[in-house]
Amino acid sequence: MPGDFFDSNVLLYVASPRDFRADRAEKIISGGGTVSVQVVNEVTYVARRKFAMDWAEIEQFLGGMRAFVAVHDLTLATHAEAIRLAQTFRLAWYDALIVAAALLAGCDRLLTEDMHHGLVIDGSLRIENPFLG
Repeated sequence: MPGDFFDSNVLLYVASPRDFRADRAEKIISGGGTVSVQVVNEVTYVARRKFAMDWAEIEQFLGGMRAFVAVHDLTLATHAEAIRLAQTFRLAWYDALIVAAALLAGCDRLLTEDMHHGLVIDGSLRIENPFLG
């Protein structure tokens, strides 16, 4: 079933100091969605470095997140698709990997505040900033 794919910044707002984005992110994620292993890795890195969470806190946060999201592996197909997307849409490399993972997972929306809001990729994946407006 197509649905939402979350970029790491959306997930990280749940662990950040409370503001409207944290509340909005929590509501969005509670509806379920998809992430890739890359997103899980980015969340882990930021939680450790920026939020100074210890490993037990990170594991608890990620475990709670996995209750609401499906995690898709990165594959050679993801890599190949990311190369095509980076060339076609002039995406930065790690953004292209996120977009490729979302497409391959069959998602119809990619929620992020780091990419071009409103851009439609291959006629099937719309990039949206969930914190606008």
